[in-house]
Amino acid sequence: MSEFILKEILSDDIEFEVKNIGFDKSYAHRGVEKFRYKNIKIYDVTPAQANIIKQTALTVGADCATHREVITGKIEKSDCIIGGSFSQIRKIAQKLQAQPFGLKYLGEELIRFINPKDSKRTKIVGILNLTPDSFSDGGLYNDVESAKKHLLEMIDDGADIIDIGAESTRPYSVPVADDIQLEKLLPIISFAKDKIEISVDTRSSFVAEECIKAGARIINDVSGFDYDPNMINIVAKYGVKVVIQHSKGSPENMQDNPLYDNLLDEIYLSLRNKVQQAVSAGIKKENIIIDVGIGFGKTREDNFKLLKHIQEFYSLGCPCMLGVSRKSLLGIEEKDNVLKDIYTVALNTLAVERGVEYLRVHNVKLHSRLVDLLENL
Repeated sequence: MSEFILKEILSDDIEFEVKNIGFDKSYAHRGVEKFRYKNIKIYDVTPAQANIIKQTALTVGADCATHREVITGKIEKSDCIIGGSFSQIRKIAQKLQAQPFGLKYLGEELIRFINPKDSKRTKIVGILNLTPDSFSDGGLYNDVESAKKHLLEMIDDGADIIDIGAESTRPYSVPVADDIQLEKLLPIISFAKDKIEISVDTRSSFVAEECIKAGARIINDVSGFDYDPNMINIVAKYGVKVVIQHSKGSPENMQDNPLYDNLLDEIYLSLRNKVQQAVSAGIKKENIIIDVGIGFGKTREDNFKLLKHIQEFYSLGCPCMLGVSRKSLLGIEEKDNVLKDIYTVALNTLAVERGVEYLRVHNVKLHSRLVDLLENL
């Protein structure tokens, strides 16, 4: 009896592989859609919508999971999960656009989901803490001259952006007054603004506005507009970029037994709502960066689950920033920063491979070399 030889093909390589076996090259870019698969969750649809979505999926050979009571109409809402090849999902989307109950718009969204996205080089965001009490390097760059020196070192090491903060937001830290933040931030922003793109890590709209006037072009709000409701208006007013981070609670209490019913859904929907609020306030969507908030109101298990599922957050249509550098999820709090940086770059290797667009890190040189290396893959 003849022996058959089998090998799994990674989806990223499928177009090369089908051409390699002699498939029609002129049709390969569309033909490969039959070999790429996606599972898409759709939130809060009515039973009528859910039944149409499911029946439409079945007509093209795909499937759709819904709540068991959708067929009886005993529930008001259900989530759905469509599973199928890109080709099948494209057909579902086209058919839904001819259906009632607002499903035309769902069809348009499904098309957006499966259209290829441009792959971009991961940007390295160097951390500059002008604080006496940051968890990793508190006090090292607390004076102007040491801060300037370290900033220039990070630029030489390959940083794309420098994120400057004068308020520690480590667990159980307390807020820092606006005037104290500005006293530290403004001289460094003035020194750096013509050398590199500057991000300011602050929750205060007053601090943000003064720093924007001084030359900052990104505001990194770890509270995601929760700490200071005016922050959204300041960002909109000046047209700068903003990092909207998820945080459960504030630094003073965020690690006091954080609990979630559904970690991924709760964070995803929270960030989605904040993106919508930002756009409604006049912030351009292309100026929004999201951050799932590793270590901000999450257990160690939560943090690793977020890393594993980070690609799901790309569905929000915004680039993603990730900050795992030297944090407690590494499990080596008592070790030195050299070892922490090694562990950090190991996790960030996975992040780069999964398309994270911004890495916020302490060790710029190591991560700049990592990104250069992974561009060969």
